[in-house]
Amino acid sequence: MGSTGADTFATEQEELTVLITGFSPFKKDYPVNPAWEIASRLRDYLPPVRAKKPYSPSDPILPPIRLLVHPEPVRVNYQVVRGLVPELWNLDSKEDAEGNTNGWGPKPTKIDFAIHIGMAGPRPFYCIERRGHRDGYALKDVDGEFLGDQNRRVKEGKDWVWDGVPKELLSDLDVDDVLERWKKHSPEGSDLRISEDAGHFLCDFIYFSSLAHLYKAGERRRVVFLHVPCEGSEAQLATGTGLAYQLIRSIAESEVVRRARTRKEAHEL
Repeated sequence: MGSTGADTFATEQEELTVLITGFSPFKKDYPVNPAWEIASRLRDYLPPVRAKKPYSPSDPILPPIRLLVHPEPVRVNYQVVRGLVPELWNLDSKEDAEGNTNGWGPKPTKIDFAIHIGMAGPRPFYCIERRGHRDGYALKDVDGEFLGDQNRRVKEGKDWVWDGVPKELLSDLDVDDVLERWKKHSPEGSDLRISEDAGHFLCDFIYFSSLAHLYKAGERRRVVFLHVPCEGSEAQLATGTGLAYQLIRSIAESEVVRRARTRKEAHEL
């Protein structure tokens, strides 16, 4: 039986690298932030195995998938996030004398895609966000500071960090395809959705920051935001960790298929 184009692509690529972040606690009512607890429990690699319930007979064989989790929770602070995001996307340009990147382990050759994880309110479902927002951040961060971009934008003009960036940016990942794959790979009854509003707080802010960074760099906006329920019990964290693995697998499959399709179309020109 012949290989699919996606299978061929997988064998030609040594590994995929996935950047993952999670936030620190920020509410007294929720001393444990499940976003960081889930991120910190992820292994260094996701084995390239087929799902028990394949999406279709042509599901791709995945290369090894390296999970590059930020070594500490991200503080729920606007300026911390604004300073951090460019560093996240430039990890491949920084290394120490031993070839490691700021405590992250071996230097990655590139970031294939990223997942920012954050806590939603008391709701039982998991959702991936389609879009991020530039404006509308009216809430104070964990340190009691407003974003202040309305004044900053007037004062800095064309030097403002998001000058020329649209009010909304969408992920270039095929979130509809990802959702279908995610549902197929996840336990029956899992409530998985796509959201169109990331909330205009730090979750939305870090997501838009990544989207805007890639937009300004002229790169594919290969990032998505995962909102998880606020419950921090061991059972819920185990469920969330398992669903995060399946989301990673689903995005990787979608990207491998997309790349194979793009290569095929280029060869047919």
